[in-house]
Amino acid sequence: MCWVFTGMVNCEDLAKIFQKNGLNFFSGVPDSTFKGWTSFLDQNPDLEHIIAVNECEAISMAAGYHLATGKIGVVYMQNSGEGDIVNPLTSLCDREVYSIPLIMMIGWRGEPGKKDEPQHKKMGKMTLELLDVLGVPYKVIQESLSEVEKSISELEGIARRENIPVAMIIQEGLIEDYTAGKESMKLEMNREAAIKRIVDNISDKDIVISTTGKTSRELFEYRRLKGQATMDFYTVGSMGCSSSIGFLVARKKPEQRVFVFDGDGAALMQLGSFATIGHYKPKNFYHIIFDNNSYDSTGGQPTVSETVDFEKIALACGYKHTKTVEKSSELESFIKNIDSHRGPTLLVIKVNKGSRKDLGRPDKTPIENKKMFMDFLKSLKS
Repeated sequence: MCWVFTGMVNCEDLAKIFQKNGLNFFSGVPDSTFKGWTSFLDQNPDLEHIIAVNECEAISMAAGYHLATGKIGVVYMQNSGEGDIVNPLTSLCDREVYSIPLIMMIGWRGEPGKKDEPQHKKMGKMTLELLDVLGVPYKVIQESLSEVEKSISELEGIARRENIPVAMIIQEGLIEDYTAGKESMKLEMNREAAIKRIVDNISDKDIVISTTGKTSRELFEYRRLKGQATMDFYTVGSMGCSSSIGFLVARKKPEQRVFVFDGDGAALMQLGSFATIGHYKPKNFYHIIFDNNSYDSTGGQPTVSETVDFEKIALACGYKHTKTVEKSSELESFIKNIDSHRGPTLLVIKVNKGSRKDLGRPDKTPIENKKMFMDFLKSLKS
């Protein structure tokens, strides 16, 4: 079932609609399609909100919420997260297993006919088809407040009566932005300044793999400024996967230093990769996390990293060395002397969230970037 609407709703009104339908529990991973909603949830004490590190965890928590209360939870995500939730939907929530009701709030990136980044094209085309395959009833929502209220009420009714997951598909422009009142950290560096400091102190033979979003965009712009834009692998999409990509590159290029530029949200999403990296102990692997306590690329929504000790996690998983820095002088000193810390090494850099408004994007396609990166690797000593 599919209804398509056009319009805009503010977060306060949307919250009232959810509450009117008995929907008070929310968890998930944010999306720029409704970037203000997560910040609103985090600031609203009338709604229970638990920030998840990945979509599978959020679905599982909604299942636990239902088991404990008999009520229905709401899980928000970008449509890229649909791939992550296939397992808990089919083996946990499906009507032929435990038959657990929940409502998914899915941002529709890469919607056919709309311009978007290349990593969203495939999932954009199959967003609705995948839900059909999974047997999940859905409504594509974008219209007036009254129509949104009607749709949420109908979806809640289907989920409750049939004890199944349902989905509301959020198109760009439905939900107004919301500015959170929480103060940002006041640190010496932002992420871009830290990236520049690192790039200025590593060799042009070093290998860099950067995580999705603004980290890759900032790295690309500085590389281009220095005439080095073909050197790095800029991971688009695949959030949390950069460390695993870099790990295998490090194993196959043992004579080269491999740097992974990661984010706190991305690292948390695939935290299990720490265990694999720590077990196999690549000596040339340097894992750098730019920690700003936020999902910066989707609107600056908070992560849970402020209560996470990445250093202790890495050491417990088998990393050889760890360090956390806040000042540019500490960062430069560590990078200049990094050869004294054979990997796997973790460097956590505390930075302010936010980026330049005029930040550009890589001017090569992902396939072109892949070819250039592979050519660069071939030119290096094996």
